Amino acid sequence: MPNNILGGLVPAPLTGSRILSVAHHQPTRVMTNDDLSTIVDTSDEWIRSRIGISTRHIAAEDESVVDMAADAAAKAIALAGVDAADIDLVVVATATAVDRMPSVAARVARRLEIPTAGVFDVNAACAGFTYALATASMAVRVGDSRTALVVGADKMSDFLDWQDRSTCVIFGDAAGAAIVGAGGDPGADHIGPVVWGSQPERGSAITLGTSGPDGPRALFRQDGHVVYRWALTTLAPLARKACERAGVDVSDLAAVVTHQANVRIIDAVTEKLGATRAVVARDVVDSGNTSAASIPLALSKLIESGEISSGDPVLLFGFGAGLSYAAQTIRCP
Repeated sequence: MPNNILGGLVPAPLTGSRILSVAHHQPTRVMTNDDLSTIVDTSDEWIRSRIGISTRHIAAEDESVVDMAADAAAKAIALAGVDAADIDLVVVATATAVDRMPSVAARVARRLEIPTAGVFDVNAACAGFTYALATASMAVRVGDSRTALVVGADKMSDFLDWQDRSTCVIFGDAAGAAIVGAGGDPGADHIGPVVWGSQPERGSAITLGTSGPDGPRALFRQDGHVVYRWALTTLAPLARKACERAGVDVSDLAAVVTHQANVRIIDAVTEKLGATRAVVARDVVDSGNTSAASIPLALSKLIESGEISSGDPVLLFGFGAGLSYAAQTIRCP
């Protein structure tokens, strides 16, 4: 057993962890590139050629982050066949909660009648779901949780400048959820070790804050060139490291589900990774960039379509503001 910083022994993990189910929610309204061209100086050809998006789902004014998160979570609970009363941890990844407290996680727990779970939110922007998944997995592995609900949900449409064609064309609204449970033998862990970190010195490349010139309801801003260069030069080796730590050969991956930033970044990172046999999630084409929801949303759709099967090894890789990242392999539920 390894020593902790105080010189004591750290207990070995009590169990493995695994994803029991994945589900998603998208608003009913679909906004096409042609729709956007009526409100901002852009075109279908301009958007497709630069970021590869054709449509995105936009939530109604009265549809909140909590609404979307709760709907995705309810679906995941039903798919897993667990009782809401047995969920003892709720973690919601979001950067777009309008109210500071109570947390979105607490509101989701109340909505779904989850009675006594630990509840908290994670804000790692577009890397939020993989951060939250890693945190829940650790809690399950050491026995502090038996059944955890992990949600990624963002309503980016609330924070977009609809006259800025460099940003408003990118995003959509959505939520995705997973149930994480005990997986038996720790040696056969279905959620691999996380590789996470950040480059905070470049953190100003992506912002959504209340201290800028946009006032109390600040708008999303990003330096796309900085983000693109960082993604292309940094992410592939980190993805490969996550596979190595989990003992999964890149060539054996059945799917790669990165944050759905844009098609050019997705294709460039996966090509450098060399996962030649893997299905590559490109849900961004139909859903836009849905921030913390993008990974569970894309994963849920791959499962629904039958493109990946139970037990398949899948790489998840979130990255975004901060510049933060978190990657881990999972076994498909």
